[in-house]
Amino acid sequence: MKIVIYGLGIIGGSFAKAIKKYTDCYVVGINRSRKPLEDALACGAIDEIGNTEALCDADMLILGTFPGAMIKFIKDNAQLIPKKCIVTDSAGIKTDLCRELTDVSKEYGFSFVGCHPMAGKEKNGFSASEADLFVGASCVIVPCAADKSAVETVDKLMRKLRFGQIMYSTPEEHDRIISFTSQLPHVIACSYVMSPTCPKHTGFSAGSYRDVSRVANINEKLWAELFLENREPLIKEINILTENLNSIKSAIQNGDREALEELLAKSRRIKESLGE
Repeated sequence: MKIVIYGLGIIGGSFAKAIKKYTDCYVVGINRSRKPLEDALACGAIDEIGNTEALCDADMLILGTFPGAMIKFIKDNAQLIPKKCIVTDSAGIKTDLCRELTDVSKEYGFSFVGCHPMAGKEKNGFSASEADLFVGASCVIVPCAADKSAVETVDKLMRKLRFGQIMYSTPEEHDRIISFTSQLPHVIACSYVMSPTCPKHTGFSAGSYRDVSRVANINEKLWAELFLENREPLIKEINILTENLNSIKSAIQNGDREALEELLAKSRRIKESLGE
């Protein structure tokens, strides 16, 4: 296949490297800035630096930018995308994006299959990308209105890239669960490091501090967009977290050891029941 990748950041770049490592597909890179393209070409992650004309005979288009930029790129260039082409994305939100891109795909005749690779790092950009970033990771496929053949093509490619688990979901279910598993931890980490005690942690911290604070090294523009686009599910999860924090705070404040132990035991039992 000829695969065009729009956006060579950490995810788009990792897709390019993984595709070249694990398949014989021809990869064309498109990016707003030139340096990631030159770096990708130099290291063999792409076969060619392209522009929108490369879409005209593409078999697959992988979108690796912010969700809003994905939608704009497709709307601006839909007339160039051939009907044989499968468009897929890598965004961390799905409901609005899938609705918009499914509508465009129906109008112009190509296929759109939603995709969310559950992998990443605290660092960003092509320099942080890795051919094996997806090895063992989960990949969520959101079929939307695509036909079975297009969905199977995306599924097969992701398996070739060594994803460990392929999950299927609707856009709404994806965004509801992601608000808890991905977005809420970033909210927690950012809130945690804003404590005035944080700068004094050196020498007093170990694994617990690193585990909680790790994802506070955040791309604020991307995550602000993700939070706002998924505001309703995320606010529900923040409210649940706030209630649980207040329950623990109340038990501590009141010196209620029995209530506190039960709350802590409840969390332990939940983790144990999950086999984690």
